[in-house]
Amino acid sequence: MSDAIKHECGIAMVRLLKPLQYYIDKYGTATYGLDKMYLLMEKQHNRGQDGAGIANIKFDVAPGERYISRYRSNDSQPIKDIFGKINNKFQQVYDYKPALLKDADWLKSNVAFTGELSLGHLRYGTFGGNSIEHCHPFLRQNNWMTKNLVVAGNFNLTNVDELFDILVEIGQHPKQKSDTVTVMEKIGHYLDEGNQALYDKFKAEGHSRKDISKLIADNLDLQKILQNSAIDWDGGYAMAGLLGHGDAFVLRDPSGIRPAFWYQDDEVVVVTSERPVIQTAFNVPIDTIKEITPGHALIIRKNGEVAEKMVREPLPKTSCSFERIYFSRGSDKDIYTERKQLGRNVVPQVLNAIDNDLKNSVFSFIPNTAEISFYGLMKGMQEKLNDVKADKIAALGSNPAKEDVSNILALRNRIEKIAIKDAKLRTFITQDNSRDDLVTHVYDITYGSVYPTDNLVIIDDSIVRGTTLKQSILRILDRLNPKKIVVVSSAPQIRYLDCYGIDMAKLGDFIAFQAAIALLKEKGKQNIIEEVYEKCKAQEDLPKEEIQNHVKEIYAPYTAEEISKKISELLTPENMNAQVEIVYQSIEGLHHACPDHKGDWYFTGNFPTPGGNKVINRAFIYYYEGINKRAY
Repeated sequence: MSDAIKHECGIAMVRLLKPLQYYIDKYGTATYGLDKMYLLMEKQHNRGQDGAGIANIKFDVAPGERYISRYRSNDSQPIKDIFGKINNKFQQVYDYKPALLKDADWLKSNVAFTGELSLGHLRYGTFGGNSIEHCHPFLRQNNWMTKNLVVAGNFNLTNVDELFDILVEIGQHPKQKSDTVTVMEKIGHYLDEGNQALYDKFKAEGHSRKDISKLIADNLDLQKILQNSAIDWDGGYAMAGLLGHGDAFVLRDPSGIRPAFWYQDDEVVVVTSERPVIQTAFNVPIDTIKEITPGHALIIRKNGEVAEKMVREPLPKTSCSFERIYFSRGSDKDIYTERKQLGRNVVPQVLNAIDNDLKNSVFSFIPNTAEISFYGLMKGMQEKLNDVKADKIAALGSNPAKEDVSNILALRNRIEKIAIKDAKLRTFITQDNSRDDLVTHVYDITYGSVYPTDNLVIIDDSIVRGTTLKQSILRILDRLNPKKIVVVSSAPQIRYLDCYGIDMAKLGDFIAFQAAIALLKEKGKQNIIEEVYEKCKAQEDLPKEEIQNHVKEIYAPYTAEEISKKISELLTPENMNAQVEIVYQSIEGLHHACPDHKGDWYFTGNFPTPGGNKVINRAFIYYYEGINKRAY
């Protein structure tokens, strides 16, 4: 994705199922769980670079001893910063008395982060600031062990205002109106109620107050607490939480929008946002790793019981297809195959764009994350070239000359590494003219790789705003003097914002939306823009369940090809020598490549929750009225 865009956060949970001394004796270290957590977080670093955090809970500590530890960082290298501080604690023990590093009881009493349960988070700041206060995990503290709550997640809710009002109605006074605080306080409210109900029950049975604390810990119904908490949530989420006494959960939204995977053996239970990181960190086969069922919570009890429990009735599964196209690492077995297929699917459009002239076409990719779809594109092109070779050989007749056959077999697709991003350059200048000039030098190009008779075909993951293409990449590629530049998006046209976690929040930013509006105005159909506005305004105060997505009507008069042609015009910089054409993946191609991940609302406007329709209509109202702010 050549346009910089912030997206999904990452979570990691590690629950040790054996006493700490077991890992010291078997693996020779007290940091076995922490070492695994470090790997899980580093392997998901792609999911968050604005901040990171980790919380750890010790089991069965004496009153007065600290049992919850937490570090958060918004440093430029937050994971390194956090684990550097944690490792320093163990280094101090080593410097003082190395033998103590083998004493689990002493470590649990004297050193932080030596507990059995850890929760890590990687943050992309799609909304809000990047201060340390915005970093997960969040902590809700209480002197009752079973009322302590640690929360971290990969999520965005569309109805924060509604949920905030519910909290106020039940008598709370939330400290801020954000989905993270709202979620934590909602769970916290029902956690308090669950505690109180059990307290009253056991007190009536004649148990002492001291005994009641353990009885509450053994009998808390975490499934019921989550059912009550999540009943009004509208959005995409993988929500993780720890309770002070040792219970833990990871809750997934009913549509399965946000990903979550888990693994268990006799030593650990692990949860992550991506599957291959578990394979790498624990060296386990893919079939041992499970996906948390949509609408369910993986509940890990303090006593070691592990089970998936239904919290919300599952809806039709619409897992985020952008995870497959771009967000998740391509090292996942299925994602790797899917991304190659995305590249293969666009072969017919590319051939059409270059008039089937494979001999005079050079193929490459920008940025590096598009490399896998590039492989798929080239495999498809190779198949096409093999057909061409077969036809040419057949045309030679029954007794062709060896030299003629060799010349035909020597035909190859021309592949070059055209653009190389210079990671040392930073676009720190804020003035537009100076910044644009600097941006054009962020990429180095390979001179001499393209001739004036060539088409230059570049594949990208997706094109969101097109700003980087227009301001820098197309101008840079034009220096190679090709006759035509074809930019291929392995994703379809992004027409609608995403309100479930991705930083795509303003309609006017999308080049596809700009193209549709431009076409309407050119063709004298401005009335459609005004009619859509009126329809959106008329639904503004309706319950979200009754709202329809009227923004679809902006695109309805035109084919995808017509909009692509207008996008090509809008993104072509002034004074370009080469002709520019933008080619997009089709919706059908997307579903063919990613059959199990049908979440495509940013392409089609088919939002999986009612809140999505409400948000997209509000976004159009803001666009029409010139209000430059997010719609959620």
